[in-house]
Amino acid sequence: MTTRLSAAALPAIEDQAAVPAYDRAGLAAGILHFGVGNFHRAHQAVYLDDLFATGRDHDWALVGAGVMPGDAAMRSALEGQDWLTTVVEQSAEESRARVTGAMIDMLPVGDVAAIIERLADPAIRIVSLTVTEGGYFIDSTGTFDPTQPPIVADGANPDAPQTVFGLIAAGLKQRRAAGLEPFTVMSCDNIPHNGIVARNAVAGVARLSDPAFADWILQTVAFPSGMVDRITPATGDRERQLLSDTFGIDDAWPVFCEDFSQWVLEDNFPAGRPALETVGVQFVPDVTPFELMKIRILNGGHAVIAYPAGLLDIHFVHEAMQHPLVSAFLEKIERTEIMPVVPPVPDTDLDWYFGEIKRRFANPKIGDTVRRLCLDGSNRQPKFIVPTIADRLKAGAGVTGLALESALWCRYCYGETESGAVIEPNDPNWDTLAPLARQARTDPDAWLGMAEVYGDVAKAEPFRTAFAHALGALWEDGTEAVLTRYIESGR
Repeated sequence: MTTRLSAAALPAIEDQAAVPAYDRAGLAAGILHFGVGNFHRAHQAVYLDDLFATGRDHDWALVGAGVMPGDAAMRSALEGQDWLTTVVEQSAEESRARVTGAMIDMLPVGDVAAIIERLADPAIRIVSLTVTEGGYFIDSTGTFDPTQPPIVADGANPDAPQTVFGLIAAGLKQRRAAGLEPFTVMSCDNIPHNGIVARNAVAGVARLSDPAFADWILQTVAFPSGMVDRITPATGDRERQLLSDTFGIDDAWPVFCEDFSQWVLEDNFPAGRPALETVGVQFVPDVTPFELMKIRILNGGHAVIAYPAGLLDIHFVHEAMQHPLVSAFLEKIERTEIMPVVPPVPDTDLDWYFGEIKRRFANPKIGDTVRRLCLDGSNRQPKFIVPTIADRLKAGAGVTGLALESALWCRYCYGETESGAVIEPNDPNWDTLAPLARQARTDPDAWLGMAEVYGDVAKAEPFRTAFAHALGALWEDGTEAVLTRYIESGR
């Protein structure tokens, strides 16, 4: 027998799962969050749930907001269960379920007036966001691109914006007009210097209609950078059934995640912040070393295993780690090409960190899919892989393994695995990538011509040569043979 998740059902659920150890009726909103997805609910919302359980900072509860069509489905699911979420934290040895209650509302998706009104509410002192790596309107150099159509549209209609950044700018403008202190904008996405990137996006869209206001944003509003980490797969029927079978809870959109979690933040919150340091968040003067470590070793590592595994018809990430060639490819490329150009990180041993990553990737409980790791390479490669290539080229170091990773991505975008199975579109730019991958089979430079992905790296002869060699070998000899040759001889 299962119990449908709701506030009224919590007494019946607490024998199967931990439930909020505080009175949710006493919570008040202090944070408005854009992008209420699985990662946010497994990360920021969990930290706040832990904090509220200590009996403090109950005026920092979450209100959700969204601008994408998929956000409406999330809102409907959460509204039907009183904004509660079941989070299942999984190690290889055990699974633990908890119901979190840090979110108390989610604004109607697409209701621009309601979102701006809430942004202008003086009780909202932090606006946070998880809008994915591709949601920041940046080019291959990480520079905000004001020519993208949604941004142009917001520039022409600043009082009726449709993007997250246009909405944030509109909320700040109302607060300034009312003489209210601006809220702090806190990005929780996997982007280097995500605070700076978010600042450039908000100020960039504002500049299209009011340059003086854009300057005020740059001079007045705080945009702390942060590093966030927790592997959180997508939710499907598998996860819903597993929750029902194991814990007897019927949740419309549960979250399954690993037991590991990390959050490092620059302590720059002029309007105040919750005492998250009491529940494990690390506040530092400069988050850059932590960002580079995570983005290059973990996110870059995901890319390293994703495309060979995808081409070899491997479904789950832990199964990829069980494949001797895929795991050996990860080991070699990390230790010989990625980790040597990761700067030292305060109080962190990189060998230990990489060991933790391998343990996490191999966790069979997570059910993370290779397809999810392969998703959105056109936005992820410029952030997770290409900067490492650029650093190695600058140092005069080899890029054989990273060029092979890039060639594997190209081969994956051809749309067919080694067995001949069709790879369904798996990137917002698939209609561009697939034809280029086909052309690259005989003309590798066609793929490297994507300036928005490779930038100046594509012009470097050592990388161009290594990429062409790797792609040709993949088509001639196949993924397993090429991986074997690289692992054994580095060619």
